[in-house]
Amino acid sequence: MEQALESVGAMSADWREVRERIETAWEDRSLCERKETREAVEAVLASLDAGQLRCAEPLGSEWQVNEWVKKAVVLYFPMREMKVQEVGPFQFHDKMALKRNHAEAGVRVVPHAIARYGAFLGKGVVMMPSYVNIGAYVGEGTMVDTWATVGSCAQIGSDVHLSGGVGIGGVLEPLQAAPVIVEDGAFIGSRVIVVEGVRVGREAVLGAGVVLTSSTPIIDVTGSEPVEYRGAVPPRSVVIPGTRQKSFPAGEYGVPCALVVGQRKESTDRKTSLNEALRTHAVAV
Repeated sequence: MEQALESVGAMSADWREVRERIETAWEDRSLCERKETREAVEAVLASLDAGQLRCAEPLGSEWQVNEWVKKAVVLYFPMREMKVQEVGPFQFHDKMALKRNHAEAGVRVVPHAIARYGAFLGKGVVMMPSYVNIGAYVGEGTMVDTWATVGSCAQIGSDVHLSGGVGIGGVLEPLQAAPVIVEDGAFIGSRVIVVEGVRVGREAVLGAGVVLTSSTPIIDVTGSEPVEYRGAVPPRSVVIPGTRQKSFPAGEYGVPCALVVGQRKESTDRKTSLNEALRTHAVAV
């Protein structure tokens, strides 16, 4: 791992050469046996682990997927051998090392929380017994609560709260697929599931049990007419689970959707506006 971090320092001035090696090896996997290819892949993983590279990154109001970085993650797996890891009385058998140096990073990791090498945890992150997968990014001050999971390449902002049992989906392939993105200050309630590249806008509130896929209707019902979104929750929206009627050959049945029932206020701080939103809209968390 230390060798890989030294490689980052040597290559960080120009990632173009690293990217070219990875792109070439992606087309010709026999090149993965070469030292320079392995060094390039290991440099990317070390930089992901340190938060210097990301599988997706914000560009203004939009997000860019870095496909070449995801390619490096995929190429890393066959380069690794299965190893037994002993942690006290616990034994693991895997290709991937566990993330290290939590104290130096200012991160609290409660037993039995696990983060894989290649995931980034920002300063002040708290991991209750939970899981963060390779390629994921978790911003400063975020809480990953009990049995929450953050999938590969998922992007979680700063000061986010992922409540107990939250499932944030991961994606490595297809390479062009956007990961799940949860922006700064969002509150994700208990047992919420967010998958298939859904983007949760900053300071949004998802009530307990909301399930969001790329095809889930997200319906704003706060006005005189419904406004429908898919794949994205608008910033500061307060969202609860819902159903709407749909006709089938066997009759009409309620199918899942998500309902935007209000907004967090911009005029007050995050904690105050969150508490107010939860009370006002009786949102279960």
